[in-house]
Amino acid sequence: MSAKSGAAGSESAVTLSTHVLDTALGKPAAEIRVRLARSGKPIGQGTTDVDGRLRDFGAGAATLTAGSYTLLFEVAAYFAASKRASFYREISLDFEITAGGHHHVPLLLSPFGYSTYRGS
Repeated sequence: MSAKSGAAGSESAVTLSTHVLDTALGKPAAEIRVRLARSGKPIGQGTTDVDGRLRDFGAGAATLTAGSYTLLFEVAAYFAASKRASFYREISLDFEITAGGHHHVPLLLSPFGYSTYRGS
């Protein structure tokens, strides 16, 4: 990741991660495909690991800057693998990056509901 340094108020590197927890089972949600887009244009993707975490969205997401982003969680296959019905096929989270630093966007997931917040 690159960083701009200099006077106060300058931009620093922006990093992004996510974490998916299956609240119905009380455990991390592994093997969920997550896509990252900016202004509707795909810029990265990855799959949650055994701990439900995704820290690397690929080379296209290596240099994030201030702007609007979308994380798209493809949850249909995750629920199908455990033979559970779900109301959701995909969950789209739109958020704004306004400053440098680390941005963590957790997803608390169940078959019929979800919540999210800006984590640390």
